[in-house]
Amino acid sequence: MTDTGKIVYIPAECENFPERLMFENEPLKGIYCKGNAELLKKRSIAIVGSRKCSEYGKRVAMKIAQEAVSNGFCVVSGMAIGIDNFAHQGSLQAGGNTIAVLGTGADICYPPQHRKLYGEICSRGLIVTEYPPGTEAMPYRFPQRNRIIAGLSEAVVVVEARSGSGSLITAELADSQNKPVFAVPGNITSQYSLGTNRLITEGALAIAVIDDIFRYLGVEPGLSEEELAELGEDERKIYELVKAEGELFMDEICARLDIDPFLANSVTAILEIKGFVTFSMGRVMPARF
Repeated sequence: MTDTGKIVYIPAECENFPERLMFENEPLKGIYCKGNAELLKKRSIAIVGSRKCSEYGKRVAMKIAQEAVSNGFCVVSGMAIGIDNFAHQGSLQAGGNTIAVLGTGADICYPPQHRKLYGEICSRGLIVTEYPPGTEAMPYRFPQRNRIIAGLSEAVVVVEARSGSGSLITAELADSQNKPVFAVPGNITSQYSLGTNRLITEGALAIAVIDDIFRYLGVEPGLSEEELAELGEDERKIYELVKAEGELFMDEICARLDIDPFLANSVTAILEIKGFVTFSMGRVMPARF
């Protein structure tokens, strides 16, 4: 399926050509853009993964994309079925921007079942490709376009990847560009996690909580009213006390709030899992503000 809307070509020698796409190996002659080309200047992270993914992978991809938007990042992916799709969807649903890097011409929606998503990205985000209009999908073009996904991004996040997944190529390219690669740990018995768990053993940054990504990139994640509203009464009391004091020992929390140590330990453990607090040398400290 094709779309004959306005497509802009930015040659590599043009001053508007993104510096981060000036590759020494496999240099680009230029890029074709459809949508808001100003997004090329915005801070971005890539979220990629397998076409076949689990329900867990879907939820995580969308959540990371939503958090990226709330922290001021544009989400880059490849508009493929699976994790790519959910990364774009999470960004758009959060009211943010997203860039889809295609392995076809910018006028061609591939896969064709993503026609609605393609239209939303054209109107609210940006389509990018190195291929001229009319270029059809060919298997070799998709691994090739992955260097653009990595190039446009400050970091690459691999959510789920089977062994041999194309998203592992994106991770390798990001590493070769000296960019951080994050991987979501998964069940060691799941085929969907073989690639991501392998990345972690080879040096990728394991994501304990989603905020790890943005802290690494120098952004201290904030809390929305919606996130605070999801906390239970005891969770909120402990979190607000720790945030106000900066750090507290567990017995201080129990004394200040007059609560049982077992309850305090249970609640703070849950808050740590959710990414609200962290532990160091016996002290409980806020992880988010």
